[in-house]
Amino acid sequence: VRFIVASLAALLGLSLLPAPLAVAGPSSCDYPDCTPGIIPNRVLGAPCDNSTYYVFGTADYNISFATQPGRLMFCGSPRRYEPRWFRSPPMAGVKNEGDSCVDWPTYYVAQAPDGLFLVCNAHDAVQVWERGDT
Repeated sequence: VRFIVASLAALLGLSLLPAPLAVAGPSSCDYPDCTPGIIPNRVLGAPCDNSTYYVFGTADYNISFATQPGRLMFCGSPRRYEPRWFRSPPMAGVKNEGDSCVDWPTYYVAQAPDGLFLVCNAHDAVQVWERGDT
């Protein structure tokens, strides 16, 4: 009987120990498919409300006759008019503001981990990811 009680106590004690933490290695996202927050079912040319954070969407399959269904779009404000959905330039996935983008053409866009709209911009002999809403 003492052996059974001792065994149960030992098993109970082991079950209370914290599980080892899993450490994830660095991951990269170079495509829209792995970018979080892309809004589905948007209509090309329709008004949108945020041209700074989480600005990407995809065209609606039933309504967007002027563009390919599922096409990537972004919410932009040309010349500070009301924001609208536009066809997106090619997207490079998730990148960090200020990081080099020499591996990408300067017209590519991306999203920062916090959702900030980024564009690859070259100036002063440097090519970096910068805010795309300015």
